[in-house]
Amino acid sequence: MADKVAFELVSPARLLFAGEVDMVVVPGSEGDFGVLPNHSPLISLVRPGVIAVHEGGKVGSRIFVAGGFAEVTPDRCTVLAEEAVNLADFDRAKAEARLTAARAKVAEAETEADKAAAQRAVSIAEALLAAAA
Repeated sequence: MADKVAFELVSPARLLFAGEVDMVVVPGSEGDFGVLPNHSPLISLVRPGVIAVHEGGKVGSRIFVAGGFAEVTPDRCTVLAEEAVNLADFDRAKAEARLTAARAKVAEAETEADKAAAQRAVSIAEALLAAAA
């Protein structure tokens, strides 16, 4: 396993990806970071963005995550995502409807907590549309 790194992507709904890959690029809270074999251990928040899974010298999978946590060890990268969408299965109409609904919730929000949650939903929907563009 010296030339591969084990990668797992887990959402509350299911295990989305598990396998050995050449590299994985994760949208960390402080910026994107690439994980190769023998990476230094770290734990990072994951911001809304795209995880790029590199296999065979090219990007094999692109998966949008809405946020979460990543744990990296020298031989493994595990991402626990709040929500994940494989961009190969992306449905633009659903994503646009999601953005419209989120914007409506911002307008309807009565408390600061509701407004903050609605703004986060708008940010995630916008990031999903940008990722698929």
